[in-house]
Amino acid sequence: MDQDTHHLARLSVSLPTDLLTALDAMIVARGLPNRSQTLSELIRHELAEHGETQIEGVIAGTITLIYRAESGRVRHALAQTQLTYLKEVISSQHVFLEDDQSLEVLLVQGPAGRLRRLCDDLRKIRGVQQIKLVTTTALLPPLHAHGGVAAAA
Repeated sequence: MDQDTHHLARLSVSLPTDLLTALDAMIVARGLPNRSQTLSELIRHELAEHGETQIEGVIAGTITLIYRAESGRVRHALAQTQLTYLKEVISSQHVFLEDDQSLEVLLVQGPAGRLRRLCDDLRKIRGVQQIKLVTTTALLPPLHAHGGVAAAA
């Protein structure tokens, strides 16, 4: 028996027929394994999002931004804001989209309140159209030990 099956609990859920039909269609279309794993993933996502507003400890996640890049002003403002949060922004990925839009994804880790402030500061930049913080309480392992000695695996 799988080790994870020792920690399973059964749950009976009643859903409107059309919602169940849509769920099953999504499972098939995405090639997902089954309802249980799909519902577990959806619940984990919602709990993480709910916890984002509750947790005040250190969290990790991504910030996804879509913005208009008519001039270098928006990208410069985004870069300056990220510099203010240098300890929290681990990496970023930028791609150009159609219609002079850009998509940027930041990998972040830090105190929950500080990551929320980072999102708020990015949201204030004129030209930012969408922003979403997705978090988890699981953290990135330390990449470097203090003093420049690599951390033990």
